[in-house]
Amino acid sequence: MPGPSADGLLGAAEVRRLAAELDLRPTKTLGQNFLLDANTVRRIVRVSGVRDDDVVVEVGPGLGSLTLGLMPVVGRVVAVEVDPRLAGLLARTCSRVYGELEVVGADALAVTELPGPPPTALVANLPYNVAVPVVLTMLARFPSIQRGLVMVQQEVADRLTAAPGSRVYGAPTVKLAWYAEARQAGSVSRSVFWPVPNVDSGLVSFTAHAPPPGADRAETFAVVDAAFAQRRKTLRAALAGWAGSPAAAEGVLRAAGVDPGLRGEALGVTDFAAIASARPS
Repeated sequence: MPGPSADGLLGAAEVRRLAAELDLRPTKTLGQNFLLDANTVRRIVRVSGVRDDDVVVEVGPGLGSLTLGLMPVVGRVVAVEVDPRLAGLLARTCSRVYGELEVVGADALAVTELPGPPPTALVANLPYNVAVPVVLTMLARFPSIQRGLVMVQQEVADRLTAAPGSRVYGAPTVKLAWYAEARQAGSVSRSVFWPVPNVDSGLVSFTAHAPPPGADRAETFAVVDAAFAQRRKTLRAALAGWAGSPAAAEGVLRAAGVDPGLRGEALGVTDFAAIASARPS
């Protein structure tokens, strides 16, 4: 069976041979764009900052390009792969080089527990169509995750790391900020993938932090969703349904120290948490 090249990482020829063995035709439905470039893999692992004591969860490992880069660097990798053909091949390919790999054959959005010690890091090349929900779901379900690096469509990277007031600042930005501080960590050319996608990718690095003190996540996220569902409206109008009326929304906003005439895009996560906490129970 064709497998990793001499340095343990997959190149273009190895990726295509493994795909041919499975008669695999990458699908847009599963967001399958496989990483071909070993230098990009090394860069992702280096920038992620993972160490030999980390337990890394990798979502969407595909044929194992990034997995093979992670395994010799970290203490343990748990790979979550929804495609059963890839899940089976992944374990065999990676075990040839670095020993046993824990593969969970499931949709990452449906995973509620992982085998072994709790994960400390998330490192992944995420399918474009589910990148945001995967990141937010993993951070919600596995609070042991302290840091990570995800490769996503550049537009998604821009959105996840935007500052308040930016045109692309929105609900995903605020929700990620609840869990972690995020920043862009570089761009990745579309040419290092097979098949070649229509867009370039970006790296998003994040470091977990404590949520705003005394705030409830579900309530805060409800405020965020309401504010950005009608992002061109003032908060007084956008939060009317959530609060019960425009007047009630104004009262809550003033109690939270937020100008009712602002729009949601002007607020940070602590502002949204303050609004949620200020609504009478």
